[in-house]
This record gives sequence, structure tokens and C-alpha cells, in this order.
Amino acid sequence: MKKTYITWEQVYERVNALPKDVTYYGVPRGGAVPAALTGKAVMNPHVADVIIDDLIDSGATEVKWKAEFPEKPFVALFDKRKELQGEWLVFPWEKEEDGEVEDNMVRIFQYLGEDPTREGLKETPKRYLKFMREFLSPPEFNFTVFDSEGMDEMIVQTNIPFHSLCEHHIAPFFGVGHIAYIPDGKIVGLSKLARTLETYSRRLQNQERITMQIADRLMEELQPKGVAVVLKAQHMCMSMRGVKKHDTYTTTSKMVGYFKEDEKARNEFLQLIK
Repeated sequence: MKKTYITWEQVYERVNALPKDVTYYGVPRGGAVPAALTGKAVMNPHVADVIIDDLIDSGATEVKWKAEFPEKPFVALFDKRKELQGEWLVFPWEKEEDGEVEDNMVRIFQYLGEDPTREGLKETPKRYLKFMREFLSPPEFNFTVFDSEGMDEMIVQTNIPFHSLCEHHIAPFFGVGHIAYIPDGKIVGLSKLARTLETYSRRLQNQERITMQIADRLMEELQPKGVAVVLKAQHMCMSMRGVKKHDTYTTTSKMVGYFKEDEKARNEFLQLIK
């Protein structure tokens, strides 16, 4: 993600454009500095005229504060829904690079009653950030396509291992994928089927979406007569929390073209992946 470094001049310009005859409560922690710079900051949101934050990203913070104080305007210096979309903003009062994120993780440990200074946890924020950055950045690859040379029978690749992270709990889920397609003039390098699964699984995901994304990508790249994708996985968000059911598997499938329309083709695929 592209980083944009906000200057003090940009901050002063936006603060000076705010109404002068009202008081401001700064949303912890990002809104504290903008509120202070107005010269009209108050410590209690109940007595403030306006709630202020440094930026609006997804809008979740705005929704939360508007629900609690519907009568008070919510403003921010930058609204990423309208400008600088897809960029990571770094304000002049924030630490460079990873320090700010690591500090937030330390605060989470403290909130949960852990001692972030003990030996085993000292470097954990740094290690976890490194893991997440690595996992969520699968290697790019070229979707190599060749002439099928008349090949028009089903091509199946089975038991492709994959790992992903549940977008609801950031808990792992993992298993195997089975991918098939029926060529219509083009075939793809065998490794690309596994790489396609890896590309879409190494994200904050749900299993259903991965299944559909793989099928859509193959249809887009190959224009085959049909595509079939089946994923079978265990979800730690189900075995470690909630219902706590172990050794439970979730299977998702997506059939397109001949695999959806032709029972014989579908049954052949299902038989091959048993």
C-alpha cells in the first residue's frame, strides 16, 4: 500500500478551515492532536460541540460516535472515502514505519491482561507484523497459457494444500483444494492452478469467496468449456472458539459451464477427487 506523509502545513491548513466558534472533542487517539490545534479542545465529549478525528477510513469510527452522539457533527481532517483512497496516511505526530502498529499490539496485550515486557512477548508485535505482511503478500505469477493442441478432455489437479485466515476472527483455516477445467483451445501451466489457489487464500478471507474467485479467474483467463472447484478445510474459529467442534470439515464447490450443465462431467470430476 502506498504511504502518504502528511505535513504539518497540510494539517494547519485543514485545522484553520474548521469553524472557530465551537469546541472540539478529539477521538482517542487520532483526534487528540487536531482537537488541541483548534485551541478549543475539551476533555468531555458530552460538552463538546463537534467530535473530531484525524481521518475517516472505512467510516466505522464515525458510525460509532454518531450513534452515541447523534446531535453532534463528526469531522475529520482527511476523509479517505473522498480522497487518497487506498493510501496509508502517516501524520507528522506518528512514529515512522512499523512502530505505531507495534505499539497498538502492545496495548492490546495489556488490555487482555498480558505482560508485553516479559521475554516471550517482547518481540512478538514485530514478529506478528512480519508474519502478517509476508502471509498477506503472496508472490505474483504469470498466468502462462498454451495452445491446447486439440486437448479437450477434463484436466484435474487434486489435493492442493492451502492456508488462509478467517476474516471474521483472523483465525486460520486450512485444507486442500481440487480444481478442474475442460479446455477450449487453451491450457494453463500446471503450477498455475496451485498458484491461483494460493493467491486467493493468502488473504483475510472466507472459504466461499476463495472458491468463487478461483473459478472466476480460470474462466477469465482460459475461456474454457467448464471449471470446477472444490475446497475442503478445517476452521480454527470453529474448533478453538464458539461451538468448539474438532475434526469438522467444511466443503465448498463452484461449478461453471459443462460441470454445472452436464451431470456426466460433474460426476466424473467428483469421482476423480474422491
